[in-house]
Amino acid sequence: MKFSIDNIDNQARACTIKTANSTIKTPLFMPVGTVGAVKALDAVDLKEILKPEIILGNTYHLYLRPGDELIKNQGGLHNFTKFNKSFLTDSGGFQAFSLSDNVKIDEDGILFRSHIDGSKHKFTPQKVIDIQYNLNSDIMMILDDLVALPATKERIAASIKRTTKWAKESINYHRDQQSKGIAQHQNIFAIIQGGTDFDFRKISATELCELDFDGFAIGGLSVGEENQAMYDTVEFTTPFMPKDKPRYLMGVGTPEDLIENIYRGVDMFDCVMPTRNARNGTLFTTFGKVNIKAARYKEDSNPIDNNCSCYSCKNYSRAYLNHLFRAREITYFRLATIHNLHYYLKLMSDAREAILNSRFKEFRVEFYKKRR
Repeated sequence: MKFSIDNIDNQARACTIKTANSTIKTPLFMPVGTVGAVKALDAVDLKEILKPEIILGNTYHLYLRPGDELIKNQGGLHNFTKFNKSFLTDSGGFQAFSLSDNVKIDEDGILFRSHIDGSKHKFTPQKVIDIQYNLNSDIMMILDDLVALPATKERIAASIKRTTKWAKESINYHRDQQSKGIAQHQNIFAIIQGGTDFDFRKISATELCELDFDGFAIGGLSVGEENQAMYDTVEFTTPFMPKDKPRYLMGVGTPEDLIENIYRGVDMFDCVMPTRNARNGTLFTTFGKVNIKAARYKEDSNPIDNNCSCYSCKNYSRAYLNHLFRAREITYFRLATIHNLHYYLKLMSDAREAILNSRFKEFRVEFYKKRR
């Protein structure tokens, strides 16, 4: 992976990430394709309409179904899904923790039961990397010990200690495998933990950023804390992260969250919000959210957003989307998902342009002004 900084405007950064499969401009938002597909879309929708340079897949879900060995035998995620740009795969640790009724965490890893059939499995730092080798993702996330908030200081202290231990095991294993000619084009990111406690965040960031990772993520946020606590934690943490490597905030979030955390120095984001909200009838626009199932849109011939140039807005009206949603027509999910993801991707593109022109502060003010 090659990483370069194109401009810095206060703390906001415009960067370029080059992987084996695509050139990615930041700030960036990754559509979530948990099981190898962005819900309601196929690879043609992605490649020809939305054109993201990277999407996210999940190690836990792909390991359980259809199985990482099967995906390897099908030519890895790129060939299996026919999305030929970049993939980032999450380690699956959060899913193993959150989807199992009987999870056990020890110093070696996470023991869990499948949410599909109840079968027992154990994720270790080496295991999740081996799975991601089979998936052949461009960016691999390591196993970390995520803590839901609020949490005791004792639990957070144990989390960052275990996360650092697993990070050292992960990077040593990956670099050793690369020395043998394995996974030459795969990159590996560590995940900083520590809740909203600044002392713990400093310890975690300092310990992890001394290691030879290709990039660093901020994890363990947007898990129940107040928004301002998340922003303050990011603002505190980013100065401890290398300037010459990507910074990724995991699982975040609303359009406001993206703008606020770009302002604080973050490069990369992912979240299910645009796709999940689309399916539930909430559409994102430059002026705020639209509840498309509302009766007032039943005869509205306007597009979802008059300022939007997405496929759905160029071709269909609010009235049609309202009808499709009420009729429970599958076509609705595709058109709504295309719109919401286009909005997120365009927001990132516009933010990048503002940073390149050293006017992100003004862009941020304009963003909120339009939404009021």
